[in-house]
Amino acid sequence: MSGRAKLQTADERPVLRHERRLKHAPEKVWHAITDPAELAHWFPAAVEVDLRDGGEIRFTFPGADDSTTGRVLTVDPPREFTFVWNDDTLRWLISPDGDGSLLEFTHTFGRGDPAIAKLAAGRTATGWDVCLDTLDARLSGETHEPPENWHAGMASYVEEFGLDDGEVLEDGTVRFRRDLVWKPVDEVRALLPDEPGWHVLQDPLEGTRVEFTEAPEDDVAAQLTRRHEQLDKLFAATHGVDLPDWTADRVEAVRKHYAQRPTQV
Repeated sequence: MSGRAKLQTADERPVLRHERRLKHAPEKVWHAITDPAELAHWFPAAVEVDLRDGGEIRFTFPGADDSTTGRVLTVDPPREFTFVWNDDTLRWLISPDGDGSLLEFTHTFGRGDPAIAKLAAGRTATGWDVCLDTLDARLSGETHEPPENWHAGMASYVEEFGLDDGEVLEDGTVRFRRDLVWKPVDEVRALLPDEPGWHVLQDPLEGTRVEFTEAPEDDVAAQLTRRHEQLDKLFAATHGVDLPDWTADRVEAVRKHYAQRPTQV
């Protein structure tokens, strides 16, 4: 059964939390999340694991020439499987739920600046939604086709989590920072407006993001609203989607949102 992810904070680190109620016994779910042959059907990378506390776990993405390694923290069948991957902690907790199971999955972003790590929560939540839908289908002997339009799912989470909001810095500078997944920098730069203030950054672990800064105008709420729409369109364009202009009602709702909340950080 599908459920929306929640974005939380633990020890100042961003945490994604997913819950799924599955019509399968905990032992069956445990096998699906720990056996490499089963993981191959729904997990985003091929997995090799020494299934014990402290064991090594290795991940290889399709088409990749190399692998990344992590460390198993907890193996408690059929209850808990927790491991570290690229400094992120992934925890799978299974508990009986009637004639099935409750699967609680958390992804804690453990590396770098928490504010930057948090920017990737929209795409990460969308990716895990697809993985967990595929896992559920696999457990039921069915197939699940991934979405053709990834942009819609990511944009929905970005808005829900407030990752599209602009901010006003202590010196008055207006700033937006948006995750652009792993889009090539040159492709993103070709889509940027021909004006100062736009910067594209790419990190081998965090992916691509755009940052925009400019001096405040007299009506900062209207300025934030205008730039917010611009960033939404840019994000869509990087996925080949041409968003229409916001309606007047949408513009006014976002303007009120900025006018009514503290924006300075």
